[in-house]
Amino acid sequence: MTEIGNDVVLMEEVARGVFLVTINRPDRRNALNFEIKTRLAEILETLDHDPAVRVIVLTGANKCFVAGTDLGEMASMTPTDHTILVTDRVFTVMRRCSKPLIAAVEGFALGGGCEIALACDMIVAGEGAKFALPEVRVGVMPGAGGTQRLLRTIGKYLTMRMVLTGEHIGAREAFSMGFLSLVTSDGNALQGALDLADKIVAMPPLAIKAIKEVMQIGADASLETALLLERKAFQVLFDSQDQSEGMRAFLEKRAPEFSGH
Repeated sequence: MTEIGNDVVLMEEVARGVFLVTINRPDRRNALNFEIKTRLAEILETLDHDPAVRVIVLTGANKCFVAGTDLGEMASMTPTDHTILVTDRVFTVMRRCSKPLIAAVEGFALGGGCEIALACDMIVAGEGAKFALPEVRVGVMPGAGGTQRLLRTIGKYLTMRMVLTGEHIGAREAFSMGFLSLVTSDGNALQGALDLADKIVAMPPLAIKAIKEVMQIGADASLETALLLERKAFQVLFDSQDQSEGMRAFLEKRAPEFSGH
């Protein structure tokens, strides 16, 4: 098991093809500062370009995901500072990541932490986890996808409720709203996320890549365009060795052995 990274963001391979990235600033409940966001972007870019990486699980240290953005650092920033420093770079990296991203959330996922979770493909949360976009309470608004990702996930009315009040939403309610993949007992979100990752790793890599790509692009396209993208990707997969192996194995009543070709 290999671990690399600096003190604020850690990365380790926890199973073949499954890499765990941990935001590690427990004294501030893993609040995002520029150092964390920069290092997280670097690590995620590295993992995305590594063919050995199949799934990335993202979590926070000490039973807390991310309790928000470091307001002490942000309070005096100007619009020019945000532009020059590209303070949203990590969210761009996550949006463009070709590998499945799973957030494992315990404790708080507030503000930028909630947006980090929303930028993942799946969210697994302990039942005691709390989600919120409280930026309005300090005179600003979500600025890294909170309004737009939630709008596309749970609709206008529930999103308006969250972003205009900043109120906390528990994991069970978040699941009923439709923006969590799975709720576990407290302390088991990471294991739940790793179990999902193991199931994905067992699937054919080309099909996983195609599914994520079509869902990402199709979400912002018309239904007609998205259906066409889906159909074309479906057809292309019939040129893969894994398609032949998967269907042969099914007919022969044996476990498939996927190669990623």
